[in-house]
Amino acid sequence: MTIKIQFTEAEIKQLNYERYHHPHPRVQRKMEALWLKSQRVRHKDICKYTGIVANTLGRYLRDYQSGGIEALKRLNFYQPDSELRQFQGTLEEYFRQAPPATVKEAQAKIVEKTGVKRSPTRVRHFLKSLGLAYRKVGMRPAKVDVAVQAEFQRHDLEPRLTEAKAGNRAVFFVDFAHFVLAPFLGWRWCVTRRFLKAPSGRQRLNVLAALNVLTHELVMVTNHDYVNALTVGELLWKISQLSLSVPITLILDNARYQKCRAVQELAIQLHIE
Repeated sequence: MTIKIQFTEAEIKQLNYERYHHPHPRVQRKMEALWLKSQRVRHKDICKYTGIVANTLGRYLRDYQSGGIEALKRLNFYQPDSELRQFQGTLEEYFRQAPPATVKEAQAKIVEKTGVKRSPTRVRHFLKSLGLAYRKVGMRPAKVDVAVQAEFQRHDLEPRLTEAKAGNRAVFFVDFAHFVLAPFLGWRWCVTRRFLKAPSGRQRLNVLAALNVLTHELVMVTNHDYVNALTVGELLWKISQLSLSVPITLILDNARYQKCRAVQELAIQLHIE
């Protein structure tokens, strides 16, 4: 199969973004195949990496030639809810803005928006086909700036992760955990209630750890006192002793003691970003 495609830099960036962030896994696979094509990977290897056959890859490439990235987002596999398919774009946009709490709520909204009524089972399948899944709602800190985080992810984090996958950088995610020492109170079959002796005062174990995003190697510093700039400095020294031959990047949170002058100067001295 010989299909030659010229990719622009903007198209390559969008393919790279969509292969991780598009809500539907089948579309992600299409984006992955075209991104690999943009990196001049052989067709045989693209099929191997993505788990598709040569004919499927050929269809992806022809779709891209005829309609670009938007053509790759179309899902043409068989679905019995053909009457709902004509409203797919409208419903997908609505449910992204206002996620339903239950299938019954989604069912009612579909009837309201389209006049089409389907059973809860069919509605559940339809929601899944849109890339939706039943996920627990999360909570984020009140001061978080979503736009700044998205900008950091796009311009700082993802390029470094790409370098790490290529073997040209080591990336670690760093965070603290504080374990309070206390007895675990379980249940026992006994004549009288049993009591366990607890540690005196508020004792805890502080753990500062850095996790390598590729190898999952864990580098740790622990103590029973306080977490401060000295603790971060000890972790930096430990990571510098790993004898890594590539640049090192640490992704940390926004704690003050991690941004102080002493920590920043030590990081520069150890060639750690």
